[in-house]
Order: sequence, then structure tokens, then C-alpha cells
Amino acid sequence: MNWYNVLKGDTRNRLEANWREQEPLKGTRNEIDFKPVCKLFLPWTTGTWLLTELEPNSSIAFGLCDLGFGTPEIGNVCLRELFSGTGPGNLWVEQDIHFRATKTLSEYAAEAMRIGCIRV
Repeated sequence: MNWYNVLKGDTRNRLEANWREQEPLKGTRNEIDFKPVCKLFLPWTTGTWLLTELEPNSSIAFGLCDLGFGTPEIGNVCLRELFSGTGPGNLWVEQDIHFRATKTLSEYAAEAMRIGCIRV
């Protein structure tokens, strides 16, 4: 599956725009605490990703990552790698097209780290 075609609607453009806006601010106190643009999930497990940025011309995204082991963390994820595998019945990673962020990434992260999983 081509990960590039999985992101629905304007998602990829919004993620890349956030990356461009954030890039000159990284490592400063002016970094932007974006609301997540999209939620990806594994339909056969509890794996969940809330993404805020995507490096243009790359498969490197940034966001809150939860593999379902009780230790969610903020960081980078390689979408090419994430979309390279399949689950039972040939299921793929999916984008939750109904997801609408109500908090910033750091707010989701604080809650997820406190309870051990992403709750949306």
C-alpha cells in the first residue's frame, strides 16, 4: 500500500504546512503546540497516532504515538514503515475520517501519559 495515498482529503497538505511553519521555530520557546491534524489507527489493535506535522517530500511525520503498550510518547514516525505491514485479514493502517482534535498535542500527550493510552 502506498502510504502517500492513504491520507484523506487535505490532510497531507495541512500536515506539511504545519511542518513548514514549525521548522524555523524548532528548539526555541516559540515552538507551536498544534492541534493534531489526523488520527491513524490499527483496526486490529490499540495502536494509535495523532499527527501534527509531515516533512515535505518525506515519510517522516511528528505526533503522539501509542503502540498499545501503556507508554505513549511524542516523536517522529516513519509513515512508509507504518504502512508497510498488514494485520489479520490484510487490514491496513487507517485514518479516522471522523476525528476532530479538541486539544493541542501536548494536552493529548499529558493525558495519554497519565492514563497510559491515547483517549480521543
